[in-house]
Amino acid sequence: MTIVMNKKRKELNVSALRNGTVIDHIPAENTFQVIKILRLENSESQIYIGNHLESKKFGTKGIIKISDKYFEKDEINKISLAAPSATLIEIKDYEVVNKAKVEIPENIEKIVRCFNPKCVTNNQDVETKFKVITDHHGRMKLKCHYCEKTMAQDSIEFI
Repeated sequence: MTIVMNKKRKELNVSALRNGTVIDHIPAENTFQVIKILRLENSESQIYIGNHLESKKFGTKGIIKISDKYFEKDEINKISLAAPSATLIEIKDYEVVNKAKVEIPENIEKIVRCFNPKCVTNNQDVETKFKVITDHHGRMKLKCHYCEKTMAQDSIEFI
């Protein structure tokens, strides 16, 4: 007598992108923040969102696939602040044409609001500017160019 065991699939198949961008290696707790800061809820493009997916490197991760969308510099800077470990994969005609880890820029302009209510940027028509710094624990922080207040990554509010 032969017993045949039914082999169950342990993977989820998602259709490949013809054209667009995959944001991979997002910390799972930041996946929906990335969606919000990129305003993807308003997009009419086809979007696949995966969260708390297994990752050998990170334990769990998030992934976002957006059809027919390529990101501009300011959008990539937003992604880098919310998900510094993210990788952007650009796809054209089903082929990967560019794959790069996001890089946190030295300076951030016009994409983050200063948390200091007395800062000139919150009281006049002045565009925000921040220097990206690292504290003595290795955590990223933003220092306002105008009021010189420093804010932690979890205090960042995107414009």
